Amino acid sequence: MRKIIVLAIALTFTSASVISCKKDVSTLGKSVLNLGSADEANAIIEFNNNFVDSYKNTSKHIESILRYADGAVAKAKGENAMIMPVIGSMDYAFSKIKEIPSGFEKDKPAIEADFNIYKAKKESIEKKFEELKSYMNSEDYKDDKGAKADAITKDIETEAQALFTSGENVIAKIKPATDAAEEVILKDHPMKDYIMSSKNVMNSLDSNIDVLDKQYSGKFSEAEVQKKYDELAKTVEANSKLEFNVKDPQYSYKKSLFESFNKSASSFLDTYRKLIRNAKGTGKISDSDIKQIDSSYESVLNSYNSFVK
Repeated sequence: MRKIIVLAIALTFTSASVISCKKDVSTLGKSVLNLGSADEANAIIEFNNNFVDSYKNTSKHIESILRYADGAVAKAKGENAMIMPVIGSMDYAFSKIKEIPSGFEKDKPAIEADFNIYKAKKESIEKKFEELKSYMNSEDYKDDKGAKADAITKDIETEAQALFTSGENVIAKIKPATDAAEEVILKDHPMKDYIMSSKNVMNSLDSNIDVLDKQYSGKFSEAEVQKKYDELAKTVEANSKLEFNVKDPQYSYKKSLFESFNKSASSFLDTYRKLIRNAKGTGKISDSDIKQIDSSYESVLNSYNSFVK
């Protein structure tokens, strides 16, 4: 099972009034400001949010297609296999992306190239999936003993790997400008401390997920995982200790969302400890534990997005 964990890191404010001062902003942040102040920063953040949402949903959808394909190949070859259903995916976030913002400056061509690969592979996989479904529904595999199912599945796997690579490249390349845009937008925002502290939790969480993913596919190292767990626990504790005290009444409702995020993060730690205990006993991270971690991660991510958006 290939784990795709994507961290959504941004929030969008449409009003330029959140920026009252340009001093003490990073070099990249100054560049963003010079290109259009809050409007340019918002364009970068909006692209980040839409692409991250698209990549997250698309990755899950493709995982489902790959599972379907595995079952189709087995069944087409005469094995007693179950074909997993694929739930349709409406990628609304992707449809919102009209262009690559100019604020990415010199990185824009490289981002555009990877984005175009992502788009092409996304379309290609859907076409191949439809072809495979038609082949299986018509039971044409009885004529060629599953040869075409095998060929289409290999094509899908190749295209999927290219999509994952291009998607991860886009996210890596847009991060510096997105961080700078956040710096611009949050410069004088009343929730800045809470947002940045919560973002630290998500960054640590994402780092832990990366380690767990690698160890799930390989050998479990208790020492490495425990070290990452301890780092995450500290960031969660620090964030939970922050007293939400924003005077502006328009943000009063954010207090409960902030608290909900911290509860979700604490719950993730509970699930994490169980995984460590079980893996320590068997020397391997089990399928059930990695699925529980994945589900718990989704809960934290959803809580985070609700808080910052």
